[in-house]
Formats: sequence, C-alpha cells, structure tokens
Amino acid sequence: MVAGQFPKHPQVGLLPEAARNAIEVVGNVLPFKANNYVVDELIDWSNYENDPIFNLIFPNRDMLLPGHYQEMEAALQTGDRNHAKAVSHQIRLQLNPHPAAQVELNVPSIDGVKLTGIQHKYRETLLFFPSSGQTCHSYCTFCFRWPQFVGMNEIKFAMRETELLVRYLEAHQEVTDILFTGGDPMIMKFEVFKQYIAPFLDRKNKTNIQSIRIGTKSLGFWPYKFTMDEEADKFLELFEEIVKSGINLAFMAHFNHPSELRTPAVHEAIRRLRNTGLQIRTQSPLLRHINDDPIVWAEMWREQVNQNCIPYYMFIARNTGAKHYFEVPLVRAWQIFREAYQQVSGLCRTVRGPSMSATPGKIQILGEASVGEEKVLALRFLQARNPNWVGRPFFAKFDKTASWLTDLSPAFDEEFFYAAELREMYAEAMLNQANTNAIIN
Repeated sequence: MVAGQFPKHPQVGLLPEAARNAIEVVGNVLPFKANNYVVDELIDWSNYENDPIFNLIFPNRDMLLPGHYQEMEAALQTGDRNHAKAVSHQIRLQLNPHPAAQVELNVPSIDGVKLTGIQHKYRETLLFFPSSGQTCHSYCTFCFRWPQFVGMNEIKFAMRETELLVRYLEAHQEVTDILFTGGDPMIMKFEVFKQYIAPFLDRKNKTNIQSIRIGTKSLGFWPYKFTMDEEADKFLELFEEIVKSGINLAFMAHFNHPSELRTPAVHEAIRRLRNTGLQIRTQSPLLRHINDDPIVWAEMWREQVNQNCIPYYMFIARNTGAKHYFEVPLVRAWQIFREAYQQVSGLCRTVRGPSMSATPGKIQILGEASVGEEKVLALRFLQARNPNWVGRPFFAKFDKTASWLTDLSPAFDEEFFYAAELREMYAEAMLNQANTNAIIN
C-alpha cells in the first residue's frame, strides 16, 4: 500500500479515452490525487461509472461548467504549459476559491502581524492550518479547500510556526477549542505533528485550550496510518498522552459514504484510535452523485454508531469549486435529512443538519413551515460570528430551487435580522486591513 500521488494504475488504463481526457482537463483546474487503498479497496471497478467513491475521487467533464471545460481543453491543446497554467488560474479565480469571506473576516492579527495560518470565526473555536498538513492522502472532488492543493499561494492558508499561535491563544482566553485542519493534519510525520501539539501538553501552558480537534479524512482514505504504518504506534501513544493530560481529543472524521466504513482496515483503525480514549465524530456534506439518498445516510449513521463513532454533521456542499455538480437544493436536503433521521435510533440522532457554513455562521435548515398563509423555510444558527445569533429562528421565503443562503430572501422583513451587523463587521475588517496596509507601505 502506498499513500501519495495517483500512480499509473491498470484500472485507469482501461477507462474510455473520453474519461481519461476529462480527468486531464478537469484535473488541471481542480486537484486530483488518489492512493492504492482508495483505488483497490473502495472502488467497484465493475460498475465504476455509478460507484460513489469513483465519483468522489475521479474528475469528470461535468465538474467544470461547459465554457470552462472548453477553455481549459483548448489551452492544453496548444502545448504551451505556461499558457495552460495561466488559463487554469483564471478559471480557478472564478470558482469562489475562498467562500464565506474566509480571507476577509476570519484571519486575525497579533501585534500587527496577520496570522495567515489561522481562522477565528467563532468565539470559542480557532482553526489552525499547519503548513506541513496542507495536502491529503487523496483529494475529494467536492473539496471546498481545493485552493490549498493547487499552488494558489496568494490565497492559501498555512502557518509553519506555533509561537504566534500560542501568543494569540494566550491573549484570547475565550478560545477553548483548537481545530487542526488543512488539508489533512494526519498527512504529517509524527515528529512534525508532535511539535505542533507539544505547547498544549506543557504544564506551563497559559492558553485556555480544553479540546483539541483534528479534522481528517485519513480513516476513509488511509486507515493504515493507525495500523500498519511504521509510526502508527507513536501517534496512538501521543493521542493517549493528550487524553491523559486532561485535554479532550476529538477526531472530526470525514466519511462521505458507507463504503468507506466497510473495510477491515478502517474497522481496525477505529478500534485502535478509540482505545486511546479519543472521540471520533463524523461529518460529511450532502452530495449529488455521491450520497443524496436518505437510505445511504441512515446506513452510514448506523454503521458509525456501531463502530463507536458519533454522527455530528450533515453539511450543505459549499458554494465553491464544482458546487454546480454536487449541489442539492436546500428543501431537498432537509427532506433527505428528515427521512434519514426517521430511520435511525436516538444514538444516531446526535447528528445536526443540514447545515450551511455560510458567511454569518453555521445555519441549519429546520424545514418547511407555514406562518399565517405564507409558506416559508425555517432556519436557525448553530454557530455564528456573534454568539447572540445562535439558536434564534428566522424565516426565508419558500424556494424549492435555492441551494445556498445567498439564494434565499427574507420572508417578512427587508433583510435577515443579522444582515446590518454583518455589514458592520465587514466594513470594520476592511478598514483594519486598509490601516495595516498603510502601515506596511
């Protein structure tokens, strides 16, 4: 088994020429990477066209809009690599590479230094992007973090040093949770990963970190990280040390389909991880062509609980990259969630969703409702830039075609209740950035 860039696998050679050409064209815009575990153990090659994991990993023509596909195809046919690279870059910029105002609103500063490897959107939780973890064992075709993998360094989140991170956390005692994300932190070698964790295990640590979360797809794409890899035992020993230190350790495991939960390798990896005392919480976006079926979600949640994992989130696919290919209308998303939720026991109903990680916060679609004679869509914040917004229900005009927050209109007011304050936040962020640029220049 080898984790890394996709090799010249025999199965790929058997794909029709049109499919191979599409992989090349789309793969020059959206990142493409797989490993032997995914290819050999997760994909049913006898029915690859309908296989959810194949569609999860392998690009196809429809993942680019027709105009973008033709533009990229023509650029490649010229044989001019620099021209093709420039065309690819321009297409990427049109795909909303950093949704939800991540660059403008989420990146904090300390002592006038912008911390480009950190996002602090919600009061208690901070996201940290270690530079050594900004790749994955394989790439998902829907990934909203795709700019991390395609060399768009001007909009890439990463930070190598932890010194500024710790200083920021010491100054912000409201932060209790740190989420290591990427990419995938579990792509890192043990000694590198340990250096990022060490400050929080130091007894002289002055931060208020009570929970460490690790956002990872490793269980779905490379469970051998925790079983057969030469550093597997070292990672497990470190995880146990974190738990014994009194810090809550949670794996935020990405599983997009029940197929990823069926192999002996993932069963063993989950068992070994759970024996360290850490939690495994599971999450996935709802994706057309992959898992837009309530039966699939119910099966996935049941299997996760049977393996002592905690179903956590069903997300709406973010409005970036190939969203047009994967998107499910919000009303249909709610119906799928509701039908799946009805099929499972209370142990599975820890899951929350369907939820949009939009600019103002995580917004849950509560479903169709009637207020007076008006049919509306009920929503609420599960998390928000302003904690006072959390839990407050609000209403949008009923729209069966809407697939993102920006497609919705307020049901009863001129604007949603949070809109004016959000504009103020944005204006303040832009002013602060202008002042910082003036100082630098």
